[in-house]
Amino acid sequence: MNIPMKPWPNMSLILAITLVGISAFQGCASTASEGYSATSPYPNKYRSVALPIFRNQSFMRGFELDLADALVKQVEQSTPYKVQSEATADTVLRGSITSIDMVELSKDPSTGLANEMMVRVRVNFEWVDLRSGERIVAKDAVESSALFVPSYPAREPLELGRFAAVEQLARELVAAMQSKW
Repeated sequence: MNIPMKPWPNMSLILAITLVGISAFQGCASTASEGYSATSPYPNKYRSVALPIFRNQSFMRGFELDLADALVKQVEQSTPYKVQSEATADTVLRGSITSIDMVELSKDPSTGLANEMMVRVRVNFEWVDLRSGERIVAKDAVESSALFVPSYPAREPLELGRFAAVEQLARELVAAMQSKW
């Protein structure tokens, strides 16, 4: 039995091999400022960071402890840095909670009670190289907010909005530690 040969055996296989070959010659940039980079977005000259509890200038207590916990988790999860004490760390991330506001977004017209509330937290912070004393990053009025619904039927507690706002703030502060693009 004579099986006829196809002139082009498997076009999808040939196309896939060609694309793999082309992509092998395309690479990532060696530095983030040149475009895409396969390297860490965090400065590699530092190995550790101290995370003292932020000062809290607001009347709402406990946010500084929640932020400290969220920052430790976020730094350990997202960066190559180890969290250490100020005595042994290369750098320190310190700051101050300047305000915490409860903003009423809507209210029930029949009862006058809040339907939707927002927790808004503002901080000033700086990341400092402890060896040279040089500021690596400093920003004022970094803000984070989160919505919660205290009214019936949801009856979400303030802690839900508080947790979400602090987690978002920790992500923003750690993102600010990345190299400049």
